[in-house]
Amino acid sequence: MSYLADVLWHRLAGPMPGELDKSELGYLFLPNRHMPLLMRRRATMIVNRVRMFAFLFAVLTPLWSAIDFVVFPPSLWVTLALMRLFASAAFATLLICYRPSGNLFDAYRAIAVLFAIPTAFYVASHTVLRTYQLSELSAAIGAGYAFLPFVLLAGLSVFPLTLIENVLISSPILLAQALAGYLSWSTLNWPSFAGSFWLLVLITGVSIIAGMSQLTFMTALVRQSVRDPLTGAFSRGSGEEMLELQLGIANRNQGSITVAFIDVDHFKSINDRFGHEAGDKVLITLATHITAALRRVDVLVRWGGEEFVVIMPNTDLAEARTAIERLCRLGLGAGPDGTPVTASIGLAERRTDSTGDWKALIEKADQRMYHAKHNGRDQVCFGAC
Repeated sequence: MSYLADVLWHRLAGPMPGELDKSELGYLFLPNRHMPLLMRRRATMIVNRVRMFAFLFAVLTPLWSAIDFVVFPPSLWVTLALMRLFASAAFATLLICYRPSGNLFDAYRAIAVLFAIPTAFYVASHTVLRTYQLSELSAAIGAGYAFLPFVLLAGLSVFPLTLIENVLISSPILLAQALAGYLSWSTLNWPSFAGSFWLLVLITGVSIIAGMSQLTFMTALVRQSVRDPLTGAFSRGSGEEMLELQLGIANRNQGSITVAFIDVDHFKSINDRFGHEAGDKVLITLATHITAALRRVDVLVRWGGEEFVVIMPNTDLAEARTAIERLCRLGLGAGPDGTPVTASIGLAERRTDSTGDWKALIEKADQRMYHAKHNGRDQVCFGAC
């Protein structure tokens, strides 16, 4: 099984070397595997592109009525014009009402509405057009309405989506095309319909590959931008974003979240005695030990220099204290001279410290870290210590 997994990985990663880690392969298939920062940034990008499409369709959809006016009978033109106005109003509403929130479910709703509007318009217009006997130029213009599903599925390629997301979004459009064929059962040119449907499926496949490629590239960019290049921990900027995100969730759910502010003891003397390269190795080893002891949901952030912050969602002060004290017992690595590396640590928790602001929470943990340092170092400070 592992051999097959390795073969699959090399086949997929071959065309995109350096863009995707093996551990991130699942990102291309299921969205629930994504790290929160990737979810947030992807949701923002999806909504921004939905709004771009909504603006484009809101402007262009009613303009085509001028062509319809020239070639179609008045009754047909009025019906189609009203349908276009309704569709344009729906696109405008989508543009006005949706703003990027970083919430993936909001992004799903936005893209679902974006694709539902033209799909409904396509089915309705097809139903209306088949009741008229069109000829020559009007028939050619009427046939142009059949290209709307192709435009929609080609547009799917601009969104950074997983495989399952692409399938769920494209399936209703393919079903709408099949429904349109069913409604024209008696007059349908089946060879032509089969060819166009097969072309639609091919376009869908290409759009899915393009969307997954965008997701691959976005994953690589987010990974590079959120990580500290030395230790592999999250950078301070991404850590602040994670704090804001996780504390917002805790505030809404009245849940607990604890942060641990960690400062390596006597780090300056290590740099002075053994050099900065030795100091870097101490930081790398310390980050490795901390990461190994954390849960999957916990986040290690390099706050600056020899300072680190651990974000522990759904963790009260007692649980955090137990986890951090266990981490200290396991050890944080050794210095260049073989002596154990120790740290002064301050803990702060949202409910215990009655704060819903991440800056205040960090400040409280920072103050307790300094209290631990002034009390002799190599200890954990919490509460009124």
